Amino acid sequence: MARSPAPFAPYEWMIAWRYLRARRAEGGVSVMTWISLVGVTLAVFALIATLAVRSGFREEFVDTILGSNAHVTIYTAPTLGPQGQEIRTIPDAAAMADRIGQVPGVTRAAPLVRGQVMATFQGRNAGMEVLGIAPGDLAAIPRIARPEEAEGDLARFPDGIAIGSGIARELGVSVGDRIRIISPDGARTPMGVSPRVSAYEVTYIFTAGRYDIDRTRAYLPLPEAQSFFNRDGVADEIEVMVSDPDAIEPLVPPILKAAGPNAYAWTWKDSSGAFLSALTVEDNVMFVILSVLVLIASMNIISGLIMLVKNKGRDIGILRTMGLTEGAILRVFFLCGASIGTLGTILGVILGCAFAIWIDPIFAAVNYLSGGGVWDPSIRGLYRLPAKLEAGDVLSAVMLSLVLSWVVTLFPARRAARMNPVEALRYE
Repeated sequence: MARSPAPFAPYEWMIAWRYLRARRAEGGVSVMTWISLVGVTLAVFALIATLAVRSGFREEFVDTILGSNAHVTIYTAPTLGPQGQEIRTIPDAAAMADRIGQVPGVTRAAPLVRGQVMATFQGRNAGMEVLGIAPGDLAAIPRIARPEEAEGDLARFPDGIAIGSGIARELGVSVGDRIRIISPDGARTPMGVSPRVSAYEVTYIFTAGRYDIDRTRAYLPLPEAQSFFNRDGVADEIEVMVSDPDAIEPLVPPILKAAGPNAYAWTWKDSSGAFLSALTVEDNVMFVILSVLVLIASMNIISGLIMLVKNKGRDIGILRTMGLTEGAILRVFFLCGASIGTLGTILGVILGCAFAIWIDPIFAAVNYLSGGGVWDPSIRGLYRLPAKLEAGDVLSAVMLSLVLSWVVTLFPARRAARMNPVEALRYE
């Protein structure tokens, strides 16, 4: 007894390939094949490109937060002064910072003085948020000490002021210029509080990578900031950095215990959690929408195969009379549709990965052709459109495309397999 051929035998691949490349005059559907192929390719490309931009934007956004700001900020509850005024400063800030720095998992704890000022230079004005910090603590902030771009020497920070590149552009200053800063909360006199004005040399200009930081932030040496903002011997807050910012919640209780009574904490997730949650929701919605796009592209395969089955009815009848089983016919037409989906997926992965890798020159070309202004950092915070390829994102896009394109192929293939050879050849 002759043994039947194994599934997906070479002759099944040969017949499927013959049908795929057949011209329309020969009963093929080459035009629909190309349309289906292009549709799947573009859908997979769009899915991978979107996932890469999503991952890149999230990573860049979180990195600029963690690289420029405290992972945990410690404040103290307000108390009443001798004249009934509310006092929010930390009198023993250095001792509190030392205690917090000894908590396992904490890499640095530094007292900070914070204040709002107006900066002026040759008739130009800009609002700034000034942070008073020790030089050694400033050198430990990654996005400030090792920024994307920098001018000047951070070692000269004790001799002047460090400002963001956005402030430097707004004022038109460079390293070595002297700017004046004005605070409305100045010296107290019998006539009231008079504004305080001081001039400082710009010793360092940094680009942290976030527009809102570079446009508003400046740093002064801690003793100078304490004197300027009337914070002699005290601090406004304690900036705490930890080794694992993603696992910040378990560290908060021991940090608060070390800080002492009346202290409370504000983590980076508290300040940016709503935005990150919104990004997560947007990511899920975009994945669903683009998955529908892949499904629509896969449906084109059904259209092409239905036309192919209709045009090849005579061939199906002849193949059945020659001894091909229903399973063999099903596999032939399944290979036709699955080949389109697989090849389209491969091409889409190549295009999507290329887009993510070369996104900077591609976006620069788009920005140039559109006349500029496509990406406004003042709105989006970041200076460029980031992209990061994640193996999980690429794999999910590939699996989604392959599963959809293979599953939808089964329906017309099953119809071809169940075609009655007698009916197919009746009018031949």
